[in-house]
Amino acid sequence: MSERREAGIPPRTSDMITFAQARSRTPLLDEVSAPAVVACSGGPDSLALLALAAAASVLPIAVHVDHGLRPGSNREADVVCRAARRLGTRVRAASVQVRAGSNLEARARDARYRVLEQLRCELDASTVLVGHTMDDQAETVLLNLMRGAAASGLGAMSPLAGTLTRPLLGLRRADTAAICAQLDLDVVHDPTNDDRTFRRAWIRHEVLPLLADGAGRDLVPILARQAELFREESAYLDDRASASWPADHARAHDLAALDPVMARRAVRRWLGAPPPRRSEVDAVLAVARGEHRAAQLTGGRRVWRTAGVMHHEPQRQARDYGVGA
Repeated sequence: MSERREAGIPPRTSDMITFAQARSRTPLLDEVSAPAVVACSGGPDSLALLALAAAASVLPIAVHVDHGLRPGSNREADVVCRAARRLGTRVRAASVQVRAGSNLEARARDARYRVLEQLRCELDASTVLVGHTMDDQAETVLLNLMRGAAASGLGAMSPLAGTLTRPLLGLRRADTAAICAQLDLDVVHDPTNDDRTFRRAWIRHEVLPLLADGAGRDLVPILARQAELFREESAYLDDRASASWPADHARAHDLAALDPVMARRAVRRWLGAPPPRRSEVDAVLAVARGEHRAAQLTGGRRVWRTAGVMHHEPQRQARDYGVGA
């Protein structure tokens, strides 16, 4: 494997992208109301996002969240503070504690997003900006494919998701590195991005380069376009499912009478996050058909039927994290 492949650099990069070109590829920033929180780890993606958000006059507030998962991680906040001073933006630092155990990466992410949302409310900011790039999008498509995700999962990350905004999905990872180099910004290197025991790093450094070699082309833009198509089609089907089975009525008979494909989508919409497994959706439909009185789902969720109406108890919040400012 070549040094270029080993470093995770795509076959065709845009190392010479200018800041003005990057701004033209981030039109979503022009729709953001000021101020906005920028999730800022100190890596090139988040620092480039901070610089672009400052140029877009959204009055960004850089927020660094330390998970305390590796020695010296608290010093990365200093990198963010220096970049914020150079770019003339506000900055905040926060910390979370995540207990050791399975699925650590996902639990750390969830805890981080909770902190970012808390600070967004506290700072009266319009949104939380995160620095996911087109490369992240392609990796997410493959990750969700391996999990057996439905069409909505293959749509990967949406540019707008509630109070979360992803303005950099039109940029490559090489673009954000080029921006930081042009602005002479110090960046943090997160060693977990190279640790192939994490599935995303494995996909980044091994799977995607291998697939690109076999296809003879850069697959990142192709996977990103596929994700966009899946999101559009999934949104259309979601609207059809919601119209076919309005959640504010949730009549069991109406759900059971739907075409199975539409019924499964209606159940997923009704239950919300986290997305239920196929077996759980089938269990809910069995309750709708009157085959069972109730169904217990993961995360403490429960579904039951009373007087012909479906009810569900949402997931109980986990209590394995703490927040410190």
